[in-house]
Amino acid sequence: MREVYFIKQNKEKWLGIEQVIQGKIKKNPDDLSSLYINLINDLSFAQTYYPKSNTTVYLNHLSAQIFQKIYKTKRVEENRLVYFFKTEVPLLMYQYRRYLMYAFLFFILFTSIGVLSAIYDKDFVNIILGEGYVNETMENIKNNNAVGVYQSGSTWGSTIGIIFNNIQVGAKLYIYGIAGGVGTLFALLSNSVMLGAFQYFFYDYGALKDSARGIWLHGVFEIFAMVVEAMCGLILGASILFPRTFSRFNSFKKGFKDSFKIFLSTIPFTVCAGIIEGYVTRHALKMPLFMNLVIIFGSLAIIGFYYFVYPSVVYKKTNKLINDTIL
Repeated sequence: MREVYFIKQNKEKWLGIEQVIQGKIKKNPDDLSSLYINLINDLSFAQTYYPKSNTTVYLNHLSAQIFQKIYKTKRVEENRLVYFFKTEVPLLMYQYRRYLMYAFLFFILFTSIGVLSAIYDKDFVNIILGEGYVNETMENIKNNNAVGVYQSGSTWGSTIGIIFNNIQVGAKLYIYGIAGGVGTLFALLSNSVMLGAFQYFFYDYGALKDSARGIWLHGVFEIFAMVVEAMCGLILGASILFPRTFSRFNSFKKGFKDSFKIFLSTIPFTVCAGIIEGYVTRHALKMPLFMNLVIIFGSLAIIGFYYFVYPSVVYKKTNKLINDTIL
């Protein structure tokens, strides 16, 4: 069958499925399952006869969307908050996983720019971090207290201020994505360059090890969450620039809804980072090195597993569950 005739024959059905996905047409679980089976048959046919066609890409995307909608209709008794973190966010992370890769690549690139700028321009650190902060930290390093800046103020007062500041930074990374993702990249550039210059500053003064023992206690959650928030901004921007088969407004609505859910998932990690920075980081150099490493690598294992590994686990489990249901 020629591809043009295949599209003409099934176009109305596919457009109807789009209406179901957008919530304009309501279907019960059995009808959704029938639609899914029908769509999978079309996708299999397209993969066989038009493997490199845009039709195949479109049907694959449509199948993923109806797939998630079916699973949501099966959830009846599970606690909504548990479902959100346990299933909904991981499935969205799996769906948009390439955006997380893009965000990390940009983060690494921008951080490297910060390091190189600090290496070749000795005034760069003063410009980025502020002369007052640099002078205070240099004095702390001379007194063998590289993390002294984290010891000022009360624990609870510092914690509250840090949490609100970090949430504000994350919100900017996300919301600025509305400018086609450019605003998000600019905000990520600003924060990443600062991080790169910040780390090189300690290296240049021979205090990288001590600073890492303190900074990365809270930095793992804080920085990883920042990258995920940048991912959300990129999703938001892409939904405007690349609407695919949706109208631009509907694409934006879907992109905003999905990216906002992922953004919300970073809040607990941001709060944990603030608590660690306010209560634990100030004692970093007094703690046994083993304890520092447990917290740092434990944090990395938790957040890395949740955003990188767990989404694939949930996707495979959900896919098997749906296949068992419709068969």
